Amino acid sequence: MTSAPQTILMCPPDHFEIAYVINPWMEGQFANTDDRLAHRQWHDLRIAIAEHAQVALEPPERDLPDIVFTANAGLVRGRQVILSRFRSLERQGEEKHNRAWFSANGFEILDWPQDIFFEGAGDALFDRGQTLLWVGHGFRSDKAVPALLEKRLGCKTAALNLIDPRFYHLDTCLCPLAGGYLLYFPAAFDETSRALIESLVPPDKRIAVGEPDALKFCCNAVDLDGHVFLNDASEALQNSLGAAGFTPVITPLSEFMKAGGGAKCLTLKLVEA
Repeated sequence: MTSAPQTILMCPPDHFEIAYVINPWMEGQFANTDDRLAHRQWHDLRIAIAEHAQVALEPPERDLPDIVFTANAGLVRGRQVILSRFRSLERQGEEKHNRAWFSANGFEILDWPQDIFFEGAGDALFDRGQTLLWVGHGFRSDKAVPALLEKRLGCKTAALNLIDPRFYHLDTCLCPLAGGYLLYFPAAFDETSRALIESLVPPDKRIAVGEPDALKFCCNAVDLDGHVFLNDASEALQNSLGAAGFTPVITPLSEFMKAGGGAKCLTLKLVEA
């Protein structure tokens, strides 16, 4: 199971810290990160990913601790990008830096309404087996986003309503895998959304996980060249991934989990394959 070469955007955690609370994971974690450990964990993830993809770097920015989570910079398709409109005031300062990076690197920035919140590849994920864009809404991105993305990009979207605040972005509870497989936590979605997933993905392609694995952010994973990089996973889940033809790669990210982010949050695919 192989895929075309990928380019992944990452941002060094030079200014990463828990400086505010904008999701349940941050509760009680104010100023509670180990800077040295965070750098080591980020570096280990970068090295692991670099074995299967090119890694591009966005400069870190002082007073923007969450810019390290590049998945939220925008949604990329080809050489086009729709930049995020952050709901949280604390993250809105990232927008101009993301715009500058994409402009400097030759991307066409597509228009997006100022008054519609959309948090990029945190809430919009391309399926790997069909022409479909999974779009989450309910906490960060607005309900209007799926229809607007369909209009802007000209591709079919599947709107999924998130109902558990611990899984505030779609990429915390759903991960499209190569070959049309889907790793997901069903309880993060309302009944209608679960039914939609089941109608679009056949049973033998769905890898549903329980709450213990979901809370390890197993779905906040990066799929590259048949390898699935993730913070942690039970032996049973690792076996399920193996049976589907994937190689799970455990790369601990405890410091970033305190902010509600894992492997996928720390990366953004600039080339989809």
